[in-house]
Amino acid sequence: MSTHPFDKALALQHSDIRAGHFTGATSPDYWNMVGPFGGVTAAIALQSVLLHPDLLGTPIALTVNFAAALEAGPFDVQATPVRTNRSTQHWTVQITQPGTGGGAPNMTTTATVVTAARRQTWGESDLPMPADVPPPEQVERFSIGPSGVAWLDRYEMRPVSGGIPSRWDEDLRHSESRLWLRDAERRPLDFASLAALSDVFYPRVWLRRAKHVPAGTVSITTYFHAGAAQLAEVGADYLLGRAVGQQFFNGFFDQQAHLWSRQGVLLATSNQIVYYKE
Repeated sequence: MSTHPFDKALALQHSDIRAGHFTGATSPDYWNMVGPFGGVTAAIALQSVLLHPDLLGTPIALTVNFAAALEAGPFDVQATPVRTNRSTQHWTVQITQPGTGGGAPNMTTTATVVTAARRQTWGESDLPMPADVPPPEQVERFSIGPSGVAWLDRYEMRPVSGGIPSRWDEDLRHSESRLWLRDAERRPLDFASLAALSDVFYPRVWLRRAKHVPAGTVSITTYFHAGAAQLAEVGADYLLGRAVGQQFFNGFFDQQAHLWSRQGVLLATSNQIVYYKE
């Protein structure tokens, strides 16, 4: 069994694998301010599908809705294939925790997953990797994060542009960030880790306003544009990530993210809706 912190965070035991019921526990290695890093929660939801014996193909879409923060401790995951077609399979996933005083379970996370049996066809990308980006070896690593946010130590991030504001001066600016990133402790890329990496970008409202307001992801959808072979080619190398906000309105905004391999292959895109406070 792998001793990598990410694999330990994703460790699921099955009480009835055919029924898609798994149990796990939160990891202090991926703790955020009030609960686990959302990316690792998304990866857990996806992992429950990847472990299911009825799985068809590989992931093409993952949507995770954060109804409440997971509390430290055990949790249950239920992965259910709700429909299987010739080429696609549709899943629902629920993550719950024991209720207080033996009451009804607390629903913390709901998700949907679509997997597919891909077939060889024509393909092309209309979203090329930015060309004016220096290689990661020439970019300084981000090393200062908020206290108590353990998950930041699990990733090596090298911001090319759009780093966290050095001054919270409320000076309006753009919301785009570009950075090289990978697991701090080397680990070959797979679908679960790609899902987690799609959520490493800090809230765009912080950069757009240069104001450190409370913010948290409500829902994130990640689309996977590569197969297992393409991920294996990346190995433990850097990915180039780009994130940008799109619309900020009355307490919620959406941000878009793209992840390319160093060779310029678009591996995943994501969109999320984020709550923020004035």
